[in-house]
Amino acid sequence: METFKELYDRLVQASFHHHLNKEIEKIQQDDHYSKKQLECLLHPERHAAVMHIEGCEACDPEDKASCEAACLFSAIKRDEEGRIVIDHSHCTGCEHCVEVCKSHALVDRKDMLPILELLHTKEAPVYAMIAPAFNGQFSLDVTAGKLRSAFKALGFYGMLEVALFADILTLKEALEFDRSIHDDKDFMLTSCCCPIWVAMIKKVYNELVPHMPPSVSPMVACGRAIKRIHPEAVTVFIGPCVAKKAEAKEPDVRDAVDFVLTFQEIEDLFKLAGINPADLGEDERDHSSRAGRIYGRTGGVSEAVDKTLDRITPKRKIKLHASQANGVLECKRILKDIMDGEISANFIEGMGCVGGCVGGPKAIIPYKEGTGHMNAYGDLATYGTPIDNPNVIDLLQRLGFNTVSDLLERDNIFIRSFRHPDEKA
Repeated sequence: METFKELYDRLVQASFHHHLNKEIEKIQQDDHYSKKQLECLLHPERHAAVMHIEGCEACDPEDKASCEAACLFSAIKRDEEGRIVIDHSHCTGCEHCVEVCKSHALVDRKDMLPILELLHTKEAPVYAMIAPAFNGQFSLDVTAGKLRSAFKALGFYGMLEVALFADILTLKEALEFDRSIHDDKDFMLTSCCCPIWVAMIKKVYNELVPHMPPSVSPMVACGRAIKRIHPEAVTVFIGPCVAKKAEAKEPDVRDAVDFVLTFQEIEDLFKLAGINPADLGEDERDHSSRAGRIYGRTGGVSEAVDKTLDRITPKRKIKLHASQANGVLECKRILKDIMDGEISANFIEGMGCVGGCVGGPKAIIPYKEGTGHMNAYGDLATYGTPIDNPNVIDLLQRLGFNTVSDLLERDNIFIRSFRHPDEKA
């Protein structure tokens, strides 16, 4: 029987060459094909960010499975017959279970096939949303403009840099800080970037939820903005993070992002299509500030919000004093310290991956290299902060925000509610 990867590659090639249905029929004629694996690939929307694709021979059914023990969020359980099941509502896509699975029975969800079919049929404009961590992932010769040309060559209607929406969230977080931090005892947990950090606070350290500003992530902000302007659009986020596949399906933000691909998946698609983005022409459209461009590395959010706060309230008596948690273990440690009353900063940033988004499990290059490229791209920005960036102001006005302070209104597209896990929606 084919491995899951072999089946996936086979179906992707068939879809790319416009004969997916014939290939499915051919597969189904084989008595040994896996119905479960085929279903996982054809209908990814039915599955969590991590999928269980085959048996677990390496684990004793009488003992706690290695994946179950590794899950920080109790998303992996056994059913009445002792089989591993993944709870869609609790899986955050952190991939710790995949890393420890001895049977190689767990994989991240694959959204590629429905995307390819949409690109073929052209039933709706499909937009690519590229994460701020993109710089250098496809070689230094691949600029944002060339990457946009590459996506259009694949059949995407257009590409937006999510960094532009990181700009908007930076501005919102700075305004939230100015509204919430009044004395030395106040502190704020940034909530707009890493889904692992947000999930850890919501599900494990939920007493700290009141210290989280009600902000969506830049990914969600980008998807919602596209759909506000083009309601018929299909949105596809591309980044180094599997957890974004879980975030996109969370009940209160699932209206924003239809599919999620990783850098590795899109690189494979470029190769299949014979597209080398470095050889294509520049197609420049949107422009972010330095603040939004450095979001994907540890300390980037803190620096962005700090610089923006200084621009909008330069005479503020209480300045932003930041601390960062770098990776899951540090996130757990810093949150426990806060619960114990050991607070040394008033702005706390958490990144579930070491190095930040550039250290995500599906990044193509090492995180230190990615950090260097991200900083270099940030230094090329025309504007230092979002409040100085006319592209941000123009976009906000187009979305119905007359002033930047409107970002704090309780009914806009950049706000979400962080409920207690047991609280009904």
